[in-house]
Amino acid sequence: MQDTKSTSNSSLIISRVMQPGDANPAGIVHGGVIMKEIDNAAGVVAVRHTRRICVTASIDRLDFHKPSFIGNLVTVKASLNMVGTTSMEIGVRVETEDLIAGTITHLASAYLTFVALDENHRPMKVPPLELITDEDHRRNREAMARRSLRLAEKRKESNCQKDPGSCSCVQHHPPVK
Repeated sequence: MQDTKSTSNSSLIISRVMQPGDANPAGIVHGGVIMKEIDNAAGVVAVRHTRRICVTASIDRLDFHKPSFIGNLVTVKASLNMVGTTSMEIGVRVETEDLIAGTITHLASAYLTFVALDENHRPMKVPPLELITDEDHRRNREAMARRSLRLAEKRKESNCQKDPGSCSCVQHHPPVK
């Protein structure tokens, strides 16, 4: 059995000043730049926890709250929320700091699922997560609820593909010829 690890073994904070190449002509940082920073940070957390190659399986939520601009410092905070058999949910919070004014703003939040891979690039069992703090327990409970919703949605989509008549919100159209 693999050793249990706590969130402190893998948590990460990365900061980077946004440059002109990160932004549109109005000086607003592209959402895709922020998305890449989120995915990179979450990937580091997954690898730190497993010490294996890990891949992004899904992004459950990605909500942008405020923009970031050229010259702002973007800080990405990533931490493990939950561990399953082969997958892990990582929560990411992104903040943007106007370095001149000194104001820090919540820019975005996301939940990502990563899977650890073995030598044959197949999903493998990951180390259990030791929940220590009240915050660890809260984040884990919320992650488990999100996981249940994700799995229910996947079952619903699969059933809908197998039997389109079982889809609750689908308008039925004749096949296109």
